[in-house]
Amino acid sequence: MGKSKILIIGASGNLGFHLAEASLKFDHPTFALVRDSAFSDPIKAQKLHSLSHAGATLLKGSLQDEASIVEAVKLVDVVISAVSAKQTLDQKLLIRVIKQSGSIKRFIPAEFGADPTKVQIYDLEDGHNFYAPKLEIRQMVEAEGIPYTCICCNFFMKILLPSLVQPGLNAPPRDKVTIFGDGNTKGVFVKENDVAAFTISTVDDPRTLNKVLYLRPPGNVCSLNELVEMWETKIGKKLEKSHVSEEELVKKIKGTSYPANFEQLFIYSAFIKKDHTYFDIESSNGVNGTELYPQLKYTTVSEFLDTLV
Repeated sequence: MGKSKILIIGASGNLGFHLAEASLKFDHPTFALVRDSAFSDPIKAQKLHSLSHAGATLLKGSLQDEASIVEAVKLVDVVISAVSAKQTLDQKLLIRVIKQSGSIKRFIPAEFGADPTKVQIYDLEDGHNFYAPKLEIRQMVEAEGIPYTCICCNFFMKILLPSLVQPGLNAPPRDKVTIFGDGNTKGVFVKENDVAAFTISTVDDPRTLNKVLYLRPPGNVCSLNELVEMWETKIGKKLEKSHVSEEELVKKIKGTSYPANFEQLFIYSAFIKKDHTYFDIESSNGVNGTELYPQLKYTTVSEFLDTLV
């Protein structure tokens, strides 16, 4: 049996581009549904040219254009959606088309973060709803009986890690650092291209069918205290530490409107509420990506921090 044909939605975006690259690297016939407007954006156009040159088939269309989705879905076995968070609910039409087609062997919706069934911050989302739409889409996929895999990779490395989890900074601190909570709760960071490699590995794997793939790679599950200690070792200098309590952080989140408070909200979720790690992965509905695919190499947190020294 040949490798599944894969359709990527959002291939000109950050994660979507890595997914398309990984799909091609693993020798899957690869298709990308692309908006017309993407071709007039210089950065997106460059990505699309690169994918086309590497062998991907570009199909013009969008999640609002039902005819284009119907035609694209006919060509493939697997659909992977990598749309941005604000487009999460735009996947509803895609799900209906997949259901009607009856031919899709696997749908991977645009989750790619903490598990929306596990996060404990809904009371602080304040109407901007980052996780609620992801939860709604997962429930819709399950209710429709569409074969799926959900990818819960927790944080991308480009989120918070470049600043050593210091909101508002673009580079790690060299003098002072803020620790949120007691600094012992662990969060998980995975580089986007590694998330893509794990994702593509699932598409023809019966072990991941109708399951959640969790990524908790050894070396990438770190507390704030561990991150700071790692950084201090790399720069050969101790940092002056100040602490922000859970109550102070909640007050800051409530006192700031979205999206200005999203970094603080993510910090609260991962490093106070333990949303990445407080639960065990249950074999009835979940699998551990690094246990399933030990052959996949990935960038560790320490290796990523080396690039910032």
